[in-house]
Amino acid sequence: MINKLDMMSDIQEILLTEEQISARIKELGAQITEDYRGKELVLIGILKGVVPFYAAMAQAIDLQLQQDFMSVSSYGAGTVSSGKLIIRKDIDIDIEGKDVLILEDILDSGRTLRGVVQMFEARRPASVKICTLLDKPAGRVENVAAAYSGFVVPDAFVVGYGLDYAGYYRNLPFVGVLKPSVYQD
Repeated sequence: MINKLDMMSDIQEILLTEEQISARIKELGAQITEDYRGKELVLIGILKGVVPFYAAMAQAIDLQLQQDFMSVSSYGAGTVSSGKLIIRKDIDIDIEGKDVLILEDILDSGRTLRGVVQMFEARRPASVKICTLLDKPAGRVENVAAAYSGFVVPDAFVVGYGLDYAGYYRNLPFVGVLKPSVYQD
């Protein structure tokens, strides 16, 4: 069993502290509140990694809104996007005519979010935008941009605050770089 002490020994460096993340989420929440005032906003979180970010963002946005989740992946258990979009759970809310804000833990290759945005646009919402906690432009292979971005991160394998490796490390309260020895053979 891996405990938090063992997980800490797998972290090369802490990129973002819990305090930095919390402060930035409050800033993003204030901006989104202003930008969507008077609109019918739907927050859609991409499971599983988004859960801590989603919960904090939903509380930081001072508007009446609807919430839903989608389970989709292009990673599986690996460290590199496969490019194949797998939908495990679609949203339950009808988004036609509504403003959709997709919340994601990290915008990396852009493959997953490109597919999700295209799927949602076909459902005729008023708008579809992306809000990501982390933006890793070095990994981008699709022309996808976030309207709201918490932090730009380097081209490293990051874990914590919802981000995982093989299902572990999501419960770390910070974002850190995973030591390559953990995931390389």
